[in-house]
Amino acid sequence: MAFRTLAKFVSCSLLLVATHGYGQSEMTDAHKAWLMDEFAPKHQALIPKVAVADMFFGCNLERKVDPVPYQLGKIIEQMDKGLLAEKLSACLAGENAQSDAALNFGLVGCFHDQFSELSDADREKRMTLVTNAISRLSREQRQKSFTKCVTEQAIRYIK
Repeated sequence: MAFRTLAKFVSCSLLLVATHGYGQSEMTDAHKAWLMDEFAPKHQALIPKVAVADMFFGCNLERKVDPVPYQLGKIIEQMDKGLLAEKLSACLAGENAQSDAALNFGLVGCFHDQFSELSDADREKRMTLVTNAISRLSREQRQKSFTKCVTEQAIRYIK
C-alpha cells in the first residue's frame, strides 16, 4: 500500500516537473502518458540509491570514517551500488540502515544536497535548523520528511 502511494506521488511529482512552464492545455494526454512511462520507472529505480547515498554522506560528515571529501552528486551518479552499500555499512558500524541514526544521517545528507546551491553561510544556517528539527520530530515525521526529500532529490538525478 505504501509503495503504491509513493508511486502515485512520484508520478504526480514527475508530471509537475515535466509540465513546469507549460500550460496544461499544451500537453496532450498521450504526451503525459509518455512522460509517466519514460520517467517513473527510472525514478523508482534511483530512489534506493539516493537514499543510501544520503545516509552514507550524512554519516561520513559526522563520523569521518572515509577521509575522502565526497560530493553527494558524484556518489549518486558515479559510485557503484555495492561499494556504496559497503561504505554505508562501515560508517554505521553495526547499526542497520533502518535505525534512527541512519534515518537522521539520511535527512542530513538529503537536505545538504537540497541546499547545495546556497552560500556556505546560508547552508550552515539552514542545516542548523534541519539538525534542530530532526531532534524534535517523531520517527514517523522524520521518515515522511526523508521519503519526500529523497523523492524530490531523485528527480534531479534522472538521466
